Amino acid sequence: MILSEKLEELVQPVKPDLKLFDEKLSKFIAGDSPLVASIAHHLVKNRGKRMRPAFMFLLARASEYFNKFTIDASLAIELIHTATLLHDDVVDDSNLRRGSETINFKWTNLISVLMGDYLFAKSFRLMVGTGSIDLVDAISSATERVSIGELRQVEETSNFDLSEEEYLKIIADKTASLFSVSSEAAPILAGENGRIRNEFAVFGEKIGVAFQIADDLLDYVGDPKITGKNPGNDIFSGKVTLPLIYSLRHSDKGKRRNILRMLSDGVSEDQFGLILNYVTESGGIDYTSRRAAEISHEGLSTIRGFKDSEYHQSLLGMVDYSTSRIC
Repeated sequence: MILSEKLEELVQPVKPDLKLFDEKLSKFIAGDSPLVASIAHHLVKNRGKRMRPAFMFLLARASEYFNKFTIDASLAIELIHTATLLHDDVVDDSNLRRGSETINFKWTNLISVLMGDYLFAKSFRLMVGTGSIDLVDAISSATERVSIGELRQVEETSNFDLSEEEYLKIIADKTASLFSVSSEAAPILAGENGRIRNEFAVFGEKIGVAFQIADDLLDYVGDPKITGKNPGNDIFSGKVTLPLIYSLRHSDKGKRRNILRMLSDGVSEDQFGLILNYVTESGGIDYTSRRAAEISHEGLSTIRGFKDSEYHQSLLGMVDYSTSRIC
């Protein structure tokens, strides 16, 4: 079974929710401008796997916290995520995302930035519509964390002394913050602001970190037909992730010195195979895979007491899927 088929199977219990999510998304970002409508069509056509909405709906259904504002809250979070991607593509000067042309490449950098701003504005309008100040506060804080994580990642470009602890902090802000707020949104909307909300937030944070670790691993060993991008992009851009961090600290000093020299000079596409061999032989691939699994299990340990249901079973499957995508 290929990954897309597995994901399709896992989200089946919340397929009606995801369908309504897609319908609302298409209508909400279409706008009155022909240009905005064209860009919105491109975004919707090339949307990702909708992992955050799927997690949010499964968790909300499994915990019986799903209500009339759940989909709008998920839309708000996804619009923020999409806006950050549009801005990232400008910063990275990317031409492709998920195998399709980026907005900045198809139109211009200016349009990509302005469309990202438009999506941010749309997101906050949705949040206000829920009438929950707690939700607005939580999503605003998560958005701030995303910005901090992005800035820290840029700051640590080509820092080959980056520690695992700092790496985990960066991806917690950059990626896991939106998973976390997606998870705590359901209890927030249900008026739960104590222990349960905190446990859901920790669950989302852990799953988000594990998801990003697995995603970073795909840059080394991912199949381009599945990921939509060729391996090595992180290395070429100086982005230091866990496979390399571990390898640089657990390999022979001579090999480490040679690899650092190569990295400092800038790795070409022809040299990526040497880096991959080094990381594999140093145990970086295996260690990174284990860490993703460990952290995801820590997340699962924070949510208990759900009655057995198709939503709960799919939620467990989604956790496993999100951290084992290297297979």
